[in-house]
Amino acid sequence: MEKRMLGNVEVSAIGMGCMGFSHAEGSLTDIDTAAKVIREAVDLGYTFFNTGWNYGNVSDPHHNEKILGKALRDVRHQVVISSKCGVSFDYAVNPDRPPLLYDFSRETVRKCVEESLQRLQTDYIDFYLQARIDPKTAPEEAAEIMSELIREGKVLHWGVSKADEDYLRRANAVCPITVVENNYNMINRSHEKLIPFLEENHIGWVAHGPLFRGLLTGTFQKGVTFAPDDWRGGSVNDENLERYAPLLGYLRELGAEKNATPVQLALAWILNQKPYIVPIPGMKKRERLVENAKAVEITLTENELKQIEELSSVK
Repeated sequence: MEKRMLGNVEVSAIGMGCMGFSHAEGSLTDIDTAAKVIREAVDLGYTFFNTGWNYGNVSDPHHNEKILGKALRDVRHQVVISSKCGVSFDYAVNPDRPPLLYDFSRETVRKCVEESLQRLQTDYIDFYLQARIDPKTAPEEAAEIMSELIREGKVLHWGVSKADEDYLRRANAVCPITVVENNYNMINRSHEKLIPFLEENHIGWVAHGPLFRGLLTGTFQKGVTFAPDDWRGGSVNDENLERYAPLLGYLRELGAEKNATPVQLALAWILNQKPYIVPIPGMKKRERLVENAKAVEITLTENELKQIEELSSVK
């Protein structure tokens, strides 16, 4: 697969978002089964794997990192692993849709990093991210915590998710940020305002949610329902299926012309935006790995990009 640079770190042009094996998409996937898919991804040329300290459910809150530890321990130096901390779920309030608890204090971050290293079966993490902004921790303090971990070799690079430019600028002044991880797809483009800052500071963008939680796959029809612990229903619902029906119809037409699926076009659209953006779709089966990898071969014309822009901008 083609490669891209996230800051000064080379990764596959498409990464693997591993969250869906363990969180927000229904029941947990068996660790052995999930690990097998991840190893298949390595064989196909994927080198970038994204997880999080809190990806799991009430029965196993840290399930996802265990999968990566099992899958990647034998090929650790061939891959780039990104994890994150700073937020946990209050399962006592709601086991299916738990509210968030924010904590990026030095004591908590150090505890989380040590636990992540153990579960990932490694002595370093390539990217460790602040998953959410903790109002109790100033950006300078968050950056200093990560600077300490980088000096100790436990973390190689750090990043921040869901932060505005002011927070990023203040944090970056203390400890240079390598990546941000923010939602990005044809429909949700709210974080594009950060692009000048990212380019000014040579920061890469890990684009999560590249398929708008599955809506852009074009596989769902009106009337679809999801289990309470499957969070896709917030995006894949009758209202959005109707609103974006023209966009989905165009992707099907364009796909027929290019011999491509809507998923491949959605990923290709992101790859066409900036060379330092790496999408991380979720992939639970080998056929999805193969399908998504082919997105790097698709080129979109200016007219095609303009048409997507118009159809995805509906209110």
